[in-house]
Amino acid sequence: MQRRSFLLTPLLLAGLAPAAAAEAVRYPPARRGTRLAFPRDHGAHPAFRHEWWYVTGALDAPQRDMGFQLTFFRNRPGLAEGLSSPLAASQILFAHAAVTLPGARLLHAERAARANLGAGFSAVDCDVHIGAWQMRRHDTADSESFRLKMQDASFAFDLRLTPTQPMLLQGDGGWSQKSPRPDLASHYVSWPQLQVEGALVLDGKRQPARGRAWFDHEWSSTVLAADSVGWDWIGINLNDGGALMAFRIRDAAGASVHAHAALRDKDGRLQQFGADQVSFTPLRNWSSPRTGARYPVQMEIRVGPYAVRTSPMLDDQELVSRRPQPISYWEGLVSVTGALAGRGYLEMTGYASALNL
Repeated sequence: MQRRSFLLTPLLLAGLAPAAAAEAVRYPPARRGTRLAFPRDHGAHPAFRHEWWYVTGALDAPQRDMGFQLTFFRNRPGLAEGLSSPLAASQILFAHAAVTLPGARLLHAERAARANLGAGFSAVDCDVHIGAWQMRRHDTADSESFRLKMQDASFAFDLRLTPTQPMLLQGDGGWSQKSPRPDLASHYVSWPQLQVEGALVLDGKRQPARGRAWFDHEWSSTVLAADSVGWDWIGINLNDGGALMAFRIRDAAGASVHAHAALRDKDGRLQQFGADQVSFTPLRNWSSPRTGARYPVQMEIRVGPYAVRTSPMLDDQELVSRRPQPISYWEGLVSVTGALAGRGYLEMTGYASALNL
């Protein structure tokens, strides 16, 4: 879900467009039973309100347990719908990139632009860009891969991600419920255990990079109910080749409103777990010196009979973004130990208010 970030829900974009303008637009719902088709559904779904393409990874070179993230978000804010100009602000794109230097610091950069004015996307395959930042799927007769490129003053990367196993359609064939109410849902596709090769630039020095990554693509028009303030999510590439995704939606008191998990073992067998089988229990909090938010950076997560504990590679993996509007959330590389073991990303939203920035 969710960076990804996650972050084209009303949590991030409330205030981007006037409420009256947004209400005038009819956004399609994510419908159960929709049959996804690829490569078409790797591409954008511009009729929907929110969409994101989200890649996170754990590197073994140039240093073990370095993390990276690149997420592109698309939003249809409900503005300028009647204008014929291709430069109308009917589609907004923004992107977040980060590199975790374990035990040291988080590097973070962002970009934002309207479609056709320095940014764009394809509706037939994964191909989205803002300036020189890009995420693109390449497909030939004998190979398939994703190419990620970004550059900023403090860091840059150029990475190729190659699948080692099939996609994972989350929920019911790619329909992922986010509430006891079925109208609050998204279409959600994951691709775990992507092999990473390429280059990472730090302090002006270009170094070979390799590791494993997780790809998420999610689109929806409504996700969170009025009583929900955020979510906790993990996407973990397990050491044995399996994959674990789990999330919960939280209310203002920190209680779970809804939860779900999917576990695919190394042999491809998939188990799915309902809300009554998934729990997130905070074990240790970290307080942000920037926003004052208290994030549970260590958790015990129970998925059916499995219990795991998360440990961050760095406590301070909070991303504070100001484009297209102020927002902050925690998204960082963690290790998982217990009944299952691996590395991946933990994302936590709704713990800090944009009003704090």
